[in-house]
Amino acid sequence: MKIKRFVAQDMRQALRLVRETLGEEAVILSNKSVEGGVEITAAVDLVANPADDTIDQRIPQVGKQNSKQADTANDAKPSAPQPAIPDNALEDMRREMRNLRRWMQAELSGLSWYDLGQRAPHSQELLARLMALGLGPELARRLSERVSDVDDLEKAWSKALYMLASELRMAETDVIDQGGVVALVGPTGVGKTTTIAKMAARFALRHGHRSVGLITTDSYRIGARDQLQTYARILNVPVRTATTADEMDQALVALAGRRLILVDTAGMASAHERIADQRETLEAAGKALTTLLTLSATTEVAAVQRALRLFSDFQPDACVLTKLDEAASLGGLLSALIQADLPTAFVTDGQRVPEDLQIARAHPLVTRASQLLAENPAELDPGYLALAFGGTSAHVHG
Repeated sequence: MKIKRFVAQDMRQALRLVRETLGEEAVILSNKSVEGGVEITAAVDLVANPADDTIDQRIPQVGKQNSKQADTANDAKPSAPQPAIPDNALEDMRREMRNLRRWMQAELSGLSWYDLGQRAPHSQELLARLMALGLGPELARRLSERVSDVDDLEKAWSKALYMLASELRMAETDVIDQGGVVALVGPTGVGKTTTIAKMAARFALRHGHRSVGLITTDSYRIGARDQLQTYARILNVPVRTATTADEMDQALVALAGRRLILVDTAGMASAHERIADQRETLEAAGKALTTLLTLSATTEVAAVQRALRLFSDFQPDACVLTKLDEAASLGGLLSALIQADLPTAFVTDGQRVPEDLQIARAHPLVTRASQLLAENPAELDPGYLALAFGGTSAHVHG
């Protein structure tokens, strides 16, 4: 490991010296204020580069000699063989270096966050606020950089929210009014059956109850089937059960005269063999099928991300966000949708059928997320902010 001390007028200049001298892999060991500026002690891990001369001096390379060394060895008398380092000793060394690197990266993250606060305090505050909104570090940093030309914090915040809305994809058309076969898939308990009822009621009010038909593929939850059948009786629309591809064919034939056929599916909380069966059943609908992934706004971000991965095999055309009225925050959900590049078609914000179903709009969603942050302020730990900020930066940020 090569260790070097740097002194400069401020932290930014010191970090630039570190980068220019030791490279992008440099990490910070310590820092302190000194007369006339700051002092940084930095290091670069030479063990990570087996071609470095210093490593050849510290760790003998068994069976590796360059051509010049080989020629010299042929002319001179044989030298004593270099002792091999035991594998367990090398592994211990690598483990220690990994631990040291993680520690030093954490230190560097803190310095990068401190440096940002010194040279651009409003940018640091904006980043903190965007991450308190629930956005991922990469997205928060990207938005902050896009409004770096705005000096006033509140104006920068408003502009960042506007740009956040522009990153959200919305469904281009009203998939319900298009008609066809629309299936709702998603985890257990997100409100698929109630949302199906809202969609059916809205379409029936516009086009008549004879234009709507319902299918359920859920043979596992008796309560869910009973609930859908209750809605069907209230709306005076037929409902069929299809648990296999053949049964789906039969159900679609029976409902062939209906302009809109809504399909309720079984909820799945984790990876399960039922997913393949559900997908095969839905595929029987052919090209007429539109698949909507149903996500609850009350679900924690990690579970939303897991659902996006789990149901990606269904190739959803868009998503429906439910239970907005029960959510304490929305930023994490919106961030996950941006990362997945999945459009949003509808939102629901209550139990009323069909009133509490709306076509999704980007700016109202972002406004609601901002309002929830104001109602439920989130104070993030400075250490977490520093680590998250450092994770989106290079090892040395100049």
